[in-house]
Amino acid sequence: MTDHTRPTVPNPDLELVEALRRITAVRHTSLSGDEDHHLEMSTKTHSALSDAKVRSFSLDSYSSKAKADSKLKDIRHLHTNGHDFHNAVNHITDTVEDVKITEAIDQDSENEIVTLEEKPQAKISYSDDDIASDMAVQYKKILEHLGENPSRQGLLKTPERAAKAMMFFTKGYKENIADVLNDAVFDENHDDVVIVKDIEMFSLCEHHLVPFMGKVHIGYLPNNKILGLSKLARIVEVYSRRLQVQERLTKQIALAITEAIQPAGVGVVVEACHMCMVMRGVQKLNSKTITSTMLGVFRDDPKTREEFLSLTLTK
Repeated sequence: MTDHTRPTVPNPDLELVEALRRITAVRHTSLSGDEDHHLEMSTKTHSALSDAKVRSFSLDSYSSKAKADSKLKDIRHLHTNGHDFHNAVNHITDTVEDVKITEAIDQDSENEIVTLEEKPQAKISYSDDDIASDMAVQYKKILEHLGENPSRQGLLKTPERAAKAMMFFTKGYKENIADVLNDAVFDENHDDVVIVKDIEMFSLCEHHLVPFMGKVHIGYLPNNKILGLSKLARIVEVYSRRLQVQERLTKQIALAITEAIQPAGVGVVVEACHMCMVMRGVQKLNSKTITSTMLGVFRDDPKTREEFLSLTLTK
C-alpha cells in the first residue's frame, strides 16, 4: 500500500543543534590527527554559534544585526541544499568576527565620547581689571535703559566707578576666614564672657541690591582659647561684604567664631536698617531689624544669655 503522507521537512536549526551535540559528546574520546583537529574546530564552532546568536540580539548597531541575520539565513539555505557542514561553519565564524569588530568599533566610539564629555574644561582666570571692564559695559547699558546719556560729562566715568564700587562692596567673596584670622588664636585660661559691641556693618541686600547697615554685637565664653579682638570685626567684614540677608549674616558670624576657637558658647546680635524698607516699598524711615544667634551656653543657660543681652543692648 502506497504511503501518501506528506514527507517530513527537515528543520535545519534542529539538525545543526543535534549535529553539534553529537560532535560535542565525543569530545572526551581519544582522537588523533585530523579527527582531533576536526573535533576541536567543531567545538569552537558550537561556542561561536551560541555567541553569534546571543550577540546578534544585543547589538546596538542595526546594521550589524541585519548583517548577522542575513548570514544566518545563508547558513540555513546551505544546510537545506546539502552543502558541506564546514561551509556553514565558515559562515558562522565570519559572522561572529564581523559582529565582534563592529562592537569593538562602537565601544571605541563610546569611550571616545565619554572621554570628551568627562575631560575637565580648563578654568579661565580673569583679572580684577578684566572683571571691572566687563561690568562697566553692563553698567553703561543700565544707564541707557534708564534713559540717560552715558556720554555726557557727568556720566563718562560712572560705569567704571560703579563697577569698582560693586567689586569693593562684594570683596568678601574673595576672602576666607582662615586667611583673616592669620593664626590670631591664643591659649588663655579665661572663663568669663568676652564682648565686643557696636561693630559697624555695611552690606547689600541680595533681593534688591540696595544697602543695609547697622551694628554687630559679639560675645563668647572662652574654652582655654581666645581670639584677637580685631579679628571679630574682620569676621564681620568678610561676611557682610557679600550679597546677604541679615538672618544668614548673623548665623555665619557665630559659626565662624565657633569653628575658630571652639568656645563654650557664642552670642551674636545684629541691629540694622534696610534701605529696601526705607527707600522703597513701605518706606518706613525709622524701622530697625534685630536678629540674634545663640550657641552653646548662650542658648542653654538663661543667665549667661541674659548677661550678654543686657550688656550689648543697653545704651
